Amino acid sequence: MSLPCPPALVFRLLVVGLAALALGRPAQADPFDLYTNVALDKLVESKNVKEVKQLTPRLIIEHDRVLPGIASTFVVVKTNGGRYAKLLLHQAKQKIGADKTVPILLVERYVTYKDGEERTVLASGKDLSLYPGFRVSFDLGQVVPKALGGDVRFVVKGEKMYAEPVGKARLFLVTRALDLAPKKGGKFVMGEKVEPKHFNGSFKLYDDGRRSGSLKLKVDAEGNVSGAYYSDKDGSKYVVKGKVGSPAHAIEFRILFPRVEQTFKGLLFTGNGKAMAGTSRLVERETGFYAIREE
Repeated sequence: MSLPCPPALVFRLLVVGLAALALGRPAQADPFDLYTNVALDKLVESKNVKEVKQLTPRLIIEHDRVLPGIASTFVVVKTNGGRYAKLLLHQAKQKIGADKTVPILLVERYVTYKDGEERTVLASGKDLSLYPGFRVSFDLGQVVPKALGGDVRFVVKGEKMYAEPVGKARLFLVTRALDLAPKKGGKFVMGEKVEPKHFNGSFKLYDDGRRSGSLKLKVDAEGNVSGAYYSDKDGSKYVVKGKVGSPAHAIEFRILFPRVEQTFKGLLFTGNGKAMAGTSRLVERETGFYAIREE
């Protein structure tokens, strides 16, 4: 495999990668982000949740701060469409006039995943206020009228108030977090010369300043590349195939999108192996990319 672009261009791309490293690594995912479809399925089947028919203010307060560093209450909804939605919520009040308030249920953040996908997002949002009588469809990601059903409704009857599931939806209050912290492995060590194994691992890929995502690479002893790319846009997963070649620190891989393939050709940093940079081609458009190793 030959180098795909002029040395001067590669040099400039490597400088961009180094500048990104100097500015610091991307912010790490918070505990809420770790609960993808697979984790939510495991959570609902565990003893770490309590299915509720009425989620009262008392339950909300008693089970807040379940997720480390997050003050809101963590709830999982099995929607009428059979999908998992995760949400952070808390009780609040809306001031009306000088001396009157109305209770609201504030959904601070929510994410609904596509059924059968690992982490592809169907709908998401934040700061969704449910006033008395309002209901929300997490399949649609919208507050909806009664005619459209919805998944969760906020009810206020005198001094009594609660959130309840609607139709076939189910509501799970998370009472204890799962241990989803990535397992610590050995520290990456480059070695004196580049080998195919040095491409193994997870990289944060930045493509032309337009797209980004997580790139998971696995390289066998013959230099064949396999893996996956997870888009930051919606979490969609795409197959990755490729080859490492000559010189030893060069790589070519393809991301297999549904109707098109995007080809990447780049070089791994030989000093520490913590980044790679090069060019990519999508249809007839050639642009630059860089990727930073996630340790």
